[in-house]
Formats: sequence, structure tokens, C-alpha cells
Amino acid sequence: MSIIEKVKQLRKSTGAGFKDCNAALKESIGDLEKAAEILRVKGIAKASKKMSRNATEGVVVISGDEKKMSLIEVNCETDFVAKNDDFLDFVKELSELNNEHGSNIGLLQKAIMKNNKNVEENIVSLIAKIGEKITIGRAKTLNKENSRNFAYQHSVIKDNVSKLVVIASLNTKEKSDKIDLFGKQLSMHIAATNPIALNSNEINQELIDKETGLIAEELKNSGKSDEIVKKISLGKINKFKDENSLMTQDWVMDPKIKVKDVIKNLEISNLNINEFVRLKIGE
Repeated sequence: MSIIEKVKQLRKSTGAGFKDCNAALKESIGDLEKAAEILRVKGIAKASKKMSRNATEGVVVISGDEKKMSLIEVNCETDFVAKNDDFLDFVKELSELNNEHGSNIGLLQKAIMKNNKNVEENIVSLIAKIGEKITIGRAKTLNKENSRNFAYQHSVIKDNVSKLVVIASLNTKEKSDKIDLFGKQLSMHIAATNPIALNSNEINQELIDKETGLIAEELKNSGKSDEIVKKISLGKINKFKDENSLMTQDWVMDPKIKVKDVIKNLEISNLNINEFVRLKIGE
């Protein structure tokens, strides 16, 4: 077998670049198995060096169906790599595995992919091939009984790969155009408004305390009496809670009504929102 043929075979089996394969074959004196081992070791070394970099770009990938649906964030360093075919093929297969494992990252990292290597090994190989840090970020699976999941993708790169994804879980089994439209619009609403919580009493107290401190700082030199400042502060905090809780937000499709009113007006027995998840690259 000629050196060119060996390089082609090594590239096919390892995914490494031409120069790396050629160098590995020279180092191994033409032994393909030794060359593959050299590339594997060098790939791990390259990956380790790149892990100290910042990976703030990437994609969010969605998979599953209306009963069980998952999303996963995969980060890289540049938007260019986020559109690379090898990267996209990897994240799409990874997303399916993530849904199977219910967003358990520990199990996911050890899961075997189509090439008979686990996820961790494939990440190392991909880093070596592409030359950028690649990491698994946030992940979430929605799988509630007697419920239906609805999703919305924004800034779609390809198929189920986007920059922003929303999944909303509705406690209903009803199949109708009315519920399908609401599920779709609700997901779009969440994408646009980015609510912190479903209800105001579920907002993290630390966030409320931080907002209270900002309001106090804003009003301390207002010249108003303590009683007036207290009333203004309370009003601002209540407004903050309303604007950041999904149920009390103004409905994007019709700002004159709240999300909770839209649900009530649908007149569907026991309809409610179980939970939602919104992931956007860079947030």
C-alpha cells in the first residue's frame, strides 16, 4: 500500500487531517495501527491544551417527541465551527443520546455512539480534528405524564440545531388545533420574553433581594419621605415579579391580556403549564 493510500485510510479511520496523518505515518514507519495510536495520544494532548480556552459560541439541539423532549447545549469557540458539518453531525447524534438518557450528563458522556466510541472519546477526536474547544453545556429533559410538549426554535442552523430553543410542557392530553396553536404560541412567547419562573413565588429570593437593592439605590436620593419610598419600592418589586413570571406576563400575541387569561379563555378542562425550559447560546 502506498503512503498516499495509507494516509487516506488513516484519515478515514481517525478523522484527523492530512498533515497529522502523514506525520504520524512517518513517525510509525508506515505502521497504520501505531500511527492511529500516535494520533489518539496527540489528539488528547491537543484537546487538553484547548480546554483552557473560552467556548462561548455553539448550538442548542432538540430531540424527542411531545411525550418526552430534550434539549442540550454544545459549546465551541467560534460561530464558524458551530456550522461545520462534522460538528453538526456530532451534536445531532449527541442530542438523540441525550434524550435517551434523560439529560443525565454523567451517563451521556459514557454513552456509545455509532462509531463504537463513547461521547467523551468523540469529543476529544473532534477537538483534535476541528482545532477548537468543544464542551457539553446545559441540558434538560421534559417528560411529564398526561402531558404534551411543544417547542420553538429560533435562529435555526440546520434541522433541529439552533441558537435558541424553548420547550413548554402542558398538562393536557387534548388533541386539537386550538391546543396546538396555543402550545406553539406559548413557546414563541417564552422565547421572546425570557421569563425567570412560571409563577412569582418561584422566583429565586436572591434575585428579588438584588432587585430590591437596586431599587433602594435608585430611590435613596429622591428626596421623598421613607413612607413614599417604601410604597414606590413595593410597586417596583411587584412589577418586576409580574414582568418576569410567565403566568402574569403580557401575552406577546395580545399585550392587553396576561398568559393566565389566555389559558382561562381556552376553556380546556384542567389545562395548565407544567414547566418550561429556554436555552440560548450566550446567556
